[in-house]
Amino acid sequence: MNRTLKSYKIINDPVYGFINIPSELIFAVIDHPYFQRLRRIKQLGLTDMVYPGALHTRFHHAIGAMHLMSITLDQLRNKGIEISEIEYEAALLAILLHDIGHGPFSHALESILLEGQHHETLSILFFDELNKQFHGQLSLARKIFVGSYERKFFHQLVSSQLDIDRLDYLQRDCFFTGVSEGTIGADRIIKMMTIVNDEVVIEEKGIYSIENFLNARRLMYWQVYLHKTTVCAEKMLINLILRAKHLGRSGYPLPGSIEFIGFLKKDLPKTGKPDWLDDFAQLDDLDIWGAIKLWKDLDDLVLSQISKMFLTRNLYKIHLSNQPLITSKVAEMKSKVQKKLMVSDEELNYFFSEGEISNYGYLKENKILILTKKGEVLDVAAAADLPNIKAMSKIVKKYYACHAKNITLR
Repeated sequence: MNRTLKSYKIINDPVYGFINIPSELIFAVIDHPYFQRLRRIKQLGLTDMVYPGALHTRFHHAIGAMHLMSITLDQLRNKGIEISEIEYEAALLAILLHDIGHGPFSHALESILLEGQHHETLSILFFDELNKQFHGQLSLARKIFVGSYERKFFHQLVSSQLDIDRLDYLQRDCFFTGVSEGTIGADRIIKMMTIVNDEVVIEEKGIYSIENFLNARRLMYWQVYLHKTTVCAEKMLINLILRAKHLGRSGYPLPGSIEFIGFLKKDLPKTGKPDWLDDFAQLDDLDIWGAIKLWKDLDDLVLSQISKMFLTRNLYKIHLSNQPLITSKVAEMKSKVQKKLMVSDEELNYFFSEGEISNYGYLKENKILILTKKGEVLDVAAAADLPNIKAMSKIVKKYYACHAKNITLR
């Protein structure tokens, strides 16, 4: 890669220290407004309602993942894996842009703000637009991102059960939340990586690091990503946006940024050229918070009350169960809540919600492969012969009902 003075830009990251920006193209992509928007989207959405330090952004994560990818590729090169300069840069760009399609509050509002559009689909749309603007220089990165490049291990490094994305977000989320149970040995895992038959494998001596990685991820889901308070806060936000969409499409004068209100008021085409992409690229967490501050003073009970609840952290009360909630019990609970809040049947739908959350440690359909000392390549569940990994293959579900504890007078 050609390097100039500008290429030696560095970023001081709290997790890894100094991170180099290795090429002019990568620097230009980072500098693009599409990517800079990630500075204004928190990595963990509303998790700071539980862990106040969880204020890091998608920008932090993307830069960190790029850094880990560079370390991984250097390590593979040291083991004799041939990686060209073009492939090296493309792999860094693929992981750098893997979350470019995330909208406000990341996963919480996915498919709510843009019905039927997942962030992976939006990332490809952004990829295509950026590739046009950079005159085709991102073509190989896009192939790696979607898995169409002939050397499949590059895509596995971007997206798999043991990818660079997960190695960064587990370390980063652990750092900013202070949840030490999420600690993983990313450095050792990377050092144990190699390529066999065009697939990422882990040398046998790294097997306990993989077990720790899987266990840490499972714990982080229950303690952080699916923490009961985060779950009910996200459900509140979803209900708030659903109410705003209902009102906006009924002609109610909603205040807020032009782009945000535009997405609330109309359905967007799911196929064809996305002429709304630039408008979506204007959205971030600040649009939602700005609207919430305006909506708290409106005369719609649902919109104003939930907005006030967010601003004062008056979150819903949540009831968790390992078994599906009994229908009669849910009906009884809804009746009590409705009487206490004195709301209509329609309004109750926004102040009371039920659903389920699920978590797993390891899915055998998308294997993590171990290279044994005998040269065999085995699924980690078979190679480890550890009950813990086998148990992690089971999907665990929990069921919840959450509701507003109180509301203020209209």
